[in-house]
Amino acid sequence: MKTKKFLFYLLAALLGECVPVMSLHPLYTDKDLVFEEKLLGIWVDDANRPETTWEFKEPNEQKKMCKLIFVDDEGKKGSFDVHLTKLQNKLFLDVYPSEPPWDKDDPNKVEWIYNTLFLVPFHTFIKINEIESQLKLQLTDDDGFKKLLEENPGSVEHMSIENQPVLTASTKELQAFVLKYADDKRLFTDETVLIRKEPKVNVEPNDIDPNEALKKG
Repeated sequence: MKTKKFLFYLLAALLGECVPVMSLHPLYTDKDLVFEEKLLGIWVDDANRPETTWEFKEPNEQKKMCKLIFVDDEGKKGSFDVHLTKLQNKLFLDVYPSEPPWDKDDPNKVEWIYNTLFLVPFHTFIKINEIESQLKLQLTDDDGFKKLLEENPGSVEHMSIENQPVLTASTKELQAFVLKYADDKRLFTDETVLIRKEPKVNVEPNDIDPNEALKKG
């Protein structure tokens, strides 16, 4: 097996065999970008479980982008630049690697394991259904995308790299494709619901009501 192909499938196994759909071109043009402050902060799958966290930080309102630091429940991380994109009445995140996967001083030390999926810096997309008290999103999955292409190979321009489809369509064509299949489970997976992680409040001793403390004692 070729080294590149072995690495790809090794990563797929590591990430639970869920590999996002990749694109050479972004989903957005400048006019499609929006900035939503409510996206910022730390979101988790479930506050009562070992946390997989999505932290949106370092906003740049002028460029209408921010950074996403993704950490799974085993501590594996990814660092990405994200642009919130509005197409018609639908919202999407364009996700692009912001860091090389390995340490610049030690190439054998892989800090951003999820960025190894982007050894060639591709874009990938996330559909956003709600940004309120919950963040509801849908990821892409290349297995479903392969089925879509098998049934309709002319649906969008693409190429195959080691049997993995990569979108090569222009941004304009890409937008039309994503809007057409926005509600199709072959492109976007089941909805993931995240909740906002509230910051821990440090209580000073003087803030404690002694009567309440006695009751608890």
